[in-house]
Amino acid sequence: MTGAAAHPARLTIGVVGTGRVGSVLGAALARAGHTVVAAYAVSAESRARAERLLPGVPLRPADEVVRNAGVALIATPDDVLADVVAGLAAAGAFSPGQLVVHVCGRYGLEVLEPAAAAGALPLALHPVMTFAGAPEDLQRLTGSTFGVTAPELLRPVAEALVIDMAGEPVWVPAAARPIYHAALVYAANNVVTLTTSAAQVLSEAGITDPARLLGPLLGASLDNALRRGDQAMTGPVSRGDAGTVRVHLAALRAQAPELVAPYIALARLTAERALQAGMLAADQAEGLLEVLAAQ
Repeated sequence: MTGAAAHPARLTIGVVGTGRVGSVLGAALARAGHTVVAAYAVSAESRARAERLLPGVPLRPADEVVRNAGVALIATPDDVLADVVAGLAAAGAFSPGQLVVHVCGRYGLEVLEPAAAAGALPLALHPVMTFAGAPEDLQRLTGSTFGVTAPELLRPVAEALVIDMAGEPVWVPAAARPIYHAALVYAANNVVTLTTSAAQVLSEAGITDPARLLGPLLGASLDNALRRGDQAMTGPVSRGDAGTVRVHLAALRAQAPELVAPYIALARLTAERALQAGMLAADQAEGLLEVLAAQ
């Protein structure tokens, strides 16, 4: 790659954790002209992913990966991140002036305090993208946003790294990280659960190729929601059709009882938002909520 070879600020990258996220971000930085000098992988799947996305990069112990990198990219699961950082600090892996980046949405900079105490420069760069461990993950990163939290003096550095990964930086205040992450998880993860469970119900009902029905419908719903907000709501709940909702619940109770509780919870939330948006009259909402409460 001519552009990569001409990159004016080549950095040495060490990747701690070559799961679905770390391997892709490491590959994105390599694509930008930086050098991934080493990586740390635990599972056989992570090792295979490293071989595929970071070919030729040696796999080393985590402390060795960090010691030999100008940028330590730590991409471990959220619940072990603090322990990993503390362990690396205890091993003396961090050094003054080294950039230490975590990719967790939940945390800001506090989780990197052990590294900062050793003189390292902390950055939180969370890719707002879902990674499925598929070949297209690296391409999907292009144009995606990253939630950026950094000390003010390091903000240009953090944003430059995101741009190098073909992403777009979005500033997230440190105090907002937990609710920022909760909102993203609430949306993205539940879309998968809702879609797969709906597809399963359709399939069990004898509908062939549920994706053919759901794809255009969900694509239009998402596009409308992002463009029009609550005014994009459609369906029996937003119209106050309590009778239809009653029939739905009876059908679900008979054929997919595990979906009754989530249907009711989401219907209540939809009704509340439709009422607040002026799409649902108070008497319609009352009748609908009575049906939901009776289930």
